[in-house]
Amino acid sequence: QVQLVESGGGLVQAGGSLRLSCAASGRSLSSSAMAWFRQAPGQAPGKEYEFVAGMSWNGDYLDYRDSVKGRFTISRDNAKNTLNLQMNSLKAEDTAVYYCAGKRGVVRRAPILYDYWGQGTQVTVSS
Repeated sequence: QVQLVESGGGLVQAGGSLRLSCAASGRSLSSSAMAWFRQAPGQAPGKEYEFVAGMSWNGDYLDYRDSVKGRFTISRDNAKNTLNLQMNSLKAEDTAVYYCAGKRGVVRRAPILYDYWGQGTQVTVSS
C-alpha cells in the first residue's frame, strides 16, 4: 500500500511562486508514472480532477497541460521517493486543491487510471 502526502500549498499573490512536494511511503515509486492533478471549486461533475503535469518513472517523458507550460515544472527524486511541482507566475485561475497521484505504466491524463492518490494541498492565488 502506497501512501502519498502533499505539502507546500498556501496563499500567494498573483505572480508569485510555490513549490509543492509529495512524499511517498509504503513502497518505492521508482517504477511508477507520477502526476499532479488539481480540483478547482465549482468544477463540473466528471471534470473534478484536472491533469496538471506528469512524469514517467525515469523522467524521460514529461507532459503539461497547456495553461501551465512555461510556468510549472514537475520533477522527482526516486532516491528520496518524492515528487515536486515548482509553480511560478501563479495566476488566480491556478487556485485549487492539488493532488499527486501515481500509476503503473506510462503517464496518462485521465485521473481514473491512477492507482494511488494523496489527500491534497490547497493552493490559493489572490489577484
